[in-house]
Amino acid sequence: MPEISVFFYKDGNRIPVLDWLKELKRTDRQGYAKCVARIRMLSQLGHELRRPLADYLDQGIYELRIRRGRVNYRILYFFYGQEASVLAHAITKDDQIPRRDLDRAVERKRVFEANPDQHLFEGDVTNG
Repeated sequence: MPEISVFFYKDGNRIPVLDWLKELKRTDRQGYAKCVARIRMLSQLGHELRRPLADYLDQGIYELRIRRGRVNYRILYFFYGQEASVLAHAITKDDQIPRRDLDRAVERKRVFEANPDQHLFEGDVTNG
């Protein structure tokens, strides 16, 4: 399967996942590096990425699963057509993904699909 494009969801001047990654880079460089590697893997494997690296959650939302020691990082995303995915939300979690975080990703997906051009950020995660 060919590579897919990976984009960030943006809301006005905010780019939630990129902002989260910038903070993670500041506080946990190794965790940041693992997240970037997983995003690249998503780009390479797209719809073929499976557990334990990624998983389907609900309502078209998937998660990238990153573990560093006892810390679990999750980047929630959705597919836009067959050739793109959009990183919608990111969290550090203990057990299950809180419902409010999943709901936030679902809402971002809905808003994005209504007006993709307004909510699409094409940036390189390594420039953060």
